[in-house]
Amino acid sequence: MSLSLHVVAAKVPARYLLSAMLVSGTTLLASCAMPLKKPPKISYDSYVPPLPAAPAAATDQRPKPLRVPPGWAPTRGGAIAQTPAARVENANAAARVEPRREGYYNAIQIYPWSEGALYQVYAAPGQITDIALEPGESLTGDGPIAAGDTARWIIGDTESGSGTSRRVHVLVKPSRADITTNLIIATDRRSYMLELRSGAKPYMPAVAWSYPAPKAGILQTAATTPIIPDFRARNYRYGLTGDSPPWKPVSAFDDGRRVYIAFPRGIVQGEMPPIFVIGPDGEAEITNSRVYQNVLIVDRLFGAAELRLGAGKRQQTVRIVRIDGGRTDGLWRKPSDWAAPEVPNSATRGARQP
Repeated sequence: MSLSLHVVAAKVPARYLLSAMLVSGTTLLASCAMPLKKPPKISYDSYVPPLPAAPAAATDQRPKPLRVPPGWAPTRGGAIAQTPAARVENANAAARVEPRREGYYNAIQIYPWSEGALYQVYAAPGQITDIALEPGESLTGDGPIAAGDTARWIIGDTESGSGTSRRVHVLVKPSRADITTNLIIATDRRSYMLELRSGAKPYMPAVAWSYPAPKAGILQTAATTPIIPDFRARNYRYGLTGDSPPWKPVSAFDDGRRVYIAFPRGIVQGEMPPIFVIGPDGEAEITNSRVYQNVLIVDRLFGAAELRLGAGKRQQTVRIVRIDGGRTDGLWRKPSDWAAPEVPNSATRGARQP
């Protein structure tokens, strides 16, 4: 038995005609409000796949420091002083963190990170000191590096590594001995305060930090890759009708919980249309969906839905209708007729790649 689906124009109530007259031009929102052909009645599946297990709690994936130096206890203003100026002097003196033998890894002084501490950097003319930030940390703002004396200190920055191992290096070099200045480095994670001291010798080749572990609950879980179900778990029970734009899907299927709409691979070169699920009363409804490569994933099942792109007479519409019980001429395409999205093996539960 051959069954063909057609978009049937329903009689438009007067209230919709009045709305159309009040709105200048036909828009996408107006078309959403128009009553459409009601979706077919569908029955519940006897089996519904279980929800995937919740992802494990994120762990601290930051690179481990070369050496963990002794901790630094924050100070509370230093010795008692009678005048404001003396209090400032005492507070600064108490907050200064000097190089320590226990903090060295080869020629790198690794300081323990503490907010508001004044880290001491000893430099020398003709030598460059590398101030290495945390891997993955980035400079931020219009002027992320500021120094009190930019005339006699040469300051620049560079990067090493890539991806998660990318690291910012702030390079400092004094033009002469016996000069001092302070340096502020603003990043997307913290603000560094350093005091630079120049002498004939010695100099510190490199400075880095050991950071405390993030507090529980603030670690971000890495974004998970959507799982495209294996061919054996796919229900091919949707037909396509309507216009034939370049973006027309090549197939649609579900796994019992979500609907997956596969577009031509070239969709990445154009615009993917939004989807509207047709409710029981024939009204178009916006639904949660997301895109993975050339696949639109709808987070629910439906009897009918429409993909729409454009407005007015230029609007192109493709209707997706559930066709349980048999194949519909012109609407059914078996799995071998379309190209599945290229997805990592880890994202397909061991699915065979076509």
